[in-house]
Amino acid sequence: MAATINVEEWTGVTPDKNTITSARYCTEDNHNPGTDNPCVVPSSGFNYSYWKHHALAISGTFTKVNNIRWYTDGTIGWTLGTDGKLLVGIRDAGDNGCPEASYEQSAGTQGTTGYYMDDGTNGHDYYKDQTAEPADATDYTSASPLTIDSTDYTTADSADAVVTQVKIDDDATQGDQDNETFTFIYDEI
Repeated sequence: MAATINVEEWTGVTPDKNTITSARYCTEDNHNPGTDNPCVVPSSGFNYSYWKHHALAISGTFTKVNNIRWYTDGTIGWTLGTDGKLLVGIRDAGDNGCPEASYEQSAGTQGTTGYYMDDGTNGHDYYKDQTAEPADATDYTSASPLTIDSTDYTTADSADAVVTQVKIDDDATQGDQDNETFTFIYDEI
């Protein structure tokens, strides 16, 4: 038998874990916002989406799942402006995924901007005090994926979450963007 692996998005205070097949970046803490509270192009500077926690939900019959990594195809086809990008939370050392015990609900000004995950006051506590700043997600490809969680999972559980956020520059183009694919890979025995 093989493990059953689903992707879940964590939202709310606890967190609430919702199995997803797609995600939408927006300016609210919601795993299924539809078109409500879209990301907003700022008149100057930057706006941000609310950050997203995505984790693997591991279940089924398996011996061990570990070595969880995450990557993009190396390009993000979104018109986010000159310095706009998809950011991913990274740590100075060790795994880059956020453990459930360090989960922090996303916040900001709903309908306008989320807090930048590296903001010294309102940023994500698991990442904001690291020397490393959130990275450009396109730096992580199949040839060089980001290590999320090296824990050996031997029973059903949620792995650590990759934390991502959209940064929008003032010369971005408003509107729906093309779909992008982000990939988790892992080892199983």
